[in-house]
Amino acid sequence: MAVSTAVRRIGATIVVVALVGAVVVVVRALQHHNAPPPSCAVSTSTPAAANSTVTYTLDIDQAANSTTIAVVGKRLGMPDHAVTVALAAALQESKLHNLPYGDRDSLGLFQQRPSQGWGTTTEILTPSYAAAAFYRELKKVDGWEKLPITDAAQKVQRSGAPTAYAQWEPEARTLAVALTGENPAGLTCRFSLGRSPERAPTPLPSLGIELGVSSLDRTFATARGWTIASWLVAHAQQFRVTTVSFEGREWRAATGRWHAKNPTDGRVRYSQQPAAT
Repeated sequence: MAVSTAVRRIGATIVVVALVGAVVVVVRALQHHNAPPPSCAVSTSTPAAANSTVTYTLDIDQAANSTTIAVVGKRLGMPDHAVTVALAAALQESKLHNLPYGDRDSLGLFQQRPSQGWGTTTEILTPSYAAAAFYRELKKVDGWEKLPITDAAQKVQRSGAPTAYAQWEPEARTLAVALTGENPAGLTCRFSLGRSPERAPTPLPSLGIELGVSSLDRTFATARGWTIASWLVAHAQQFRVTTVSFEGREWRAATGRWHAKNPTDGRVRYSQQPAAT
């Protein structure tokens, strides 16, 4: 009789443990299922002026492509206004997506055409190349700096809808102000990373190609540092970057927010997800 009771108690314990384990699995699955989708946002002002803030939401690819457009402009020595023009053009042509298709043979962020001398298919579908090609053509436009944004963009694109770029001016300007460092911590992204046994790839070679900065082992002027920090945030999912910090603020992928954190020494720092063991 005592043996039978002990067996029943052991069996009951096993059932309880199994049920608890199942509940934990279900809760974790629901938490993962209900997690917000990866997204980015850029605002017209800092959180301190939230009552007058206008926020634009982007997906991860749009954010990465917009920062590439911005940093290529800076690498080529173009003024920030040129970045606004380029972003307005890309918003109209592709919604900031690197499209492998388009009207006739149009491709990429700016819907450039190989048949019109913009480059090969592979080149046009490389965002940094496409952005540089746009800026080179913009620079050839006499007096582009004084033209309305939609007119400057049209001089390069020669679109069948020449005034369409105007509708994107507010968003393009907001993006440009954040991505060129005029609005510190203006870009945020939020996403979760699955564990990987592989070591995270370094973002520095790509940053070197696009912005001409291949090392962060130095101090940066405020605007340039925030340009680098924004690029790292926008490309964070690709390179499994979990934190980015500059000038007393740190962005975290898990929260999608910038927090106060020392130091304030003019260095851009980042951390990456370690390989799973």
